Amino acid sequence: MTGSVGMLELARREVGLSHSELWFRYFALGGMSSALELEAYLYEALTPTWHDRDMVALALNERFSELGGDHPIRYSDDD
Repeated sequence: MTGSVGMLELARREVGLSHSELWFRYFALGGMSSALELEAYLYEALTPTWHDRDMVALALNERFSELGGDHPIRYSDDD
């Protein structure tokens, strides 16, 4: 994939999830994009809908929580 590495990709790396593991968590939460589309979101090659972005954020925030951390990824309605 080409393109810049986005905040979601940096968070994925920080929590140590593979692309497949993140996609599975995202899908389990109700995300409907393919694994390839999710990877494109992470590298900012595609722009996700607000719902898809929030599902990715939720999956990452749950992993941060599992590791004893906070929820550093903001949701679309956080202002």
